[in-house]
Amino acid sequence: MHEADKVYDVMVTDTAWVQLIEHARNLASISAAAANRLVDEFIKKSATLNLMPERCPWLEHEMIPFRKYRKLFFGKHHIALFVLRGDVVYISAVVDGRQDFSWLLE
Repeated sequence: MHEADKVYDVMVTDTAWVQLIEHARNLASISAAAANRLVDEFIKKSATLNLMPERCPWLEHEMIPFRKYRKLFFGKHHIALFVLRGDVVYISAVVDGRQDFSWLLE
């Protein structure tokens, strides 16, 4: 199988699901439709990681080990952070890109 044809399993951690739901809950206080769109877009975009997850850029920060996490943008401001281990993509966190998420580094 050519590397470009490789298919990965995509796993969303419990932590990432909880974070996504929390972001959607906060957004729902403004617009239920927008909250539903956020969840729908996460599901659609994260599913695309089964093909060529390497297309997503690295998360670069001086406190993060070099090339540990990749980032997938979705919604207007949200980012899914993931690691690639073998044939599996693990989505580890869902963050609002406008906020300080350096707490992930601890």
